[in-house]
Amino acid sequence: MAIKHYFRYMQKHLFVFILAVILGLLSSCGTRENHDDKFIFHYNENAGLNSLDPAFSRDKSTIWATNQLFNGLLQMDDSLHVKPCVAKNFTVDSSGTHYTFLLRDDVLFHKNNCFGKDSTRTVTANDFVYSFLRLRNPNLASPGRWTLDAMDSIWAASPTELHIKLDYPFPPFASVLTMKYCSVVPHEAVEKYGANFSENPVGTGPFYLQAWHANEKLVLRKNPQYFEVDKNGNALPYADGVAITFVTDAQAAFLEFLKGNNDLISGLDASYKDEILTPEGNLRERYAENYTLAKQPYLNTEYLIFTVDSASKTTIDKRLRLAINMAIDRQSMMAYLRNNIGQPATGGIVPIGLPGNISGRGFMHQPKEAKKLIAEVKKEVGTLPEITLTTVGNYRDLCEFIQSELGKLGLKISVDVIPPATLRELKSNAALPFYRASWIADYPDAENYLSLFYGPNRSPAGPNYSRFYHPDFNRWYEEAVATTNDKQRLKLYQKMDSLIVAEAPIVPLFYDEVVRIYPKEFSGLKGNAMNLLDLRYVKRMQ
Repeated sequence: MAIKHYFRYMQKHLFVFILAVILGLLSSCGTRENHDDKFIFHYNENAGLNSLDPAFSRDKSTIWATNQLFNGLLQMDDSLHVKPCVAKNFTVDSSGTHYTFLLRDDVLFHKNNCFGKDSTRTVTANDFVYSFLRLRNPNLASPGRWTLDAMDSIWAASPTELHIKLDYPFPPFASVLTMKYCSVVPHEAVEKYGANFSENPVGTGPFYLQAWHANEKLVLRKNPQYFEVDKNGNALPYADGVAITFVTDAQAAFLEFLKGNNDLISGLDASYKDEILTPEGNLRERYAENYTLAKQPYLNTEYLIFTVDSASKTTIDKRLRLAINMAIDRQSMMAYLRNNIGQPATGGIVPIGLPGNISGRGFMHQPKEAKKLIAEVKKEVGTLPEITLTTVGNYRDLCEFIQSELGKLGLKISVDVIPPATLRELKSNAALPFYRASWIADYPDAENYLSLFYGPNRSPAGPNYSRFYHPDFNRWYEEAVATTNDKQRLKLYQKMDSLIVAEAPIVPLFYDEVVRIYPKEFSGLKGNAMNLLDLRYVKRMQ
């Protein structure tokens, strides 16, 4: 390890070593705090929370909170299958454009004064008409407005029958409807609270809002009128409530978890990951006795991205892009930086866990082949200029690892760390030649990832930040979103992702995993590859 990296490593881990001694004592002594007879599930949200309006549920913290408060027509189960929710079933006509939903007649909004003093009412099809048109209203400026881009019209045929007509076939539409953006909200609450609806949410979910003290605590209580039951007919949810804190410091939040003040760690911060996990990605022995480690694929691809627009001065030669892909030892990267949480990306942009993933058909560690490509470019242009790899502070270690890997082959890479807002602005304007990125699925369909390379989506008009353009890719993409044949669509997805590997507008690094750690006294803590937090079934053993 180079001297500067050694000292940075020691500086970073000195406090963690001291903290480990304290945390080890806490863990071994079993100092989890006792709660009262009510079962309140506690978790911390270090990213904070700005809104409880599902129309603004674009980030994890908001999605997790609104998932406890709201329901939609459909929902996603643990295996990413679309299941009924407020709609008890639905059909799609042969054209793939006309959806008919039959709704339950026993779903009630939370009791709220917007319906009269401490009153409620039944959800009807017209409530979804209202909610969807509200979501599409440009005056609301919801970041989820795009979810209904394919919708031509929506109408209620009766209180329990809803129709949606699409402009064109869009097979992922049912998956899109499971997003929290598409939750049902009552017009009475929106009209009563106006802009403050985000602080006074009224939904149909398993919990309702009791209190919210900004940046301190959010308290939810069990909805006694919730409509879903478990397989044995028992009412859901099991928990009496949920309490969310907003401790921003990861180490402090970890300490609160070990003291028993919070019941969940989701994801792993670099400040304590080596304290709690072995290099192989398992719980260390002193924690394994009292805690459960749950892992599953996470629809999040971490990658490096090039600007490949031929009109841009920042474009990097395709052969160098291929060489960079071949030069990185992803297996070592995962062990050294991630404690083997996640899978090395040996496919394209589509992650493990989604149909269409081509793992094993992408880039392997091939330094000799990479050297040949670099030598070929050098022979033509002479001395290669230094390449800047731009990132944000949280990913400095990752980018410095890549810098070291590429340096072994004679490529000069500088790492430029900039604020997130600056990076977002520069990438939108195609002003960065090479930078770190990630994509977390909005909905579980490979199309969501492949749309990042569809020509008409080139930034700033859309999310194609590499500005990749290929006629074959565009044609296959249009065919895929138009077909109702699942097998044909899957083949097209794989062809598109294989083309991405061949043209190398990105460097896939790894496919992430959901990591959750919680006390063994809990069961039923459900989630899925979308990293959704489902607290309907969580129990605490007596």
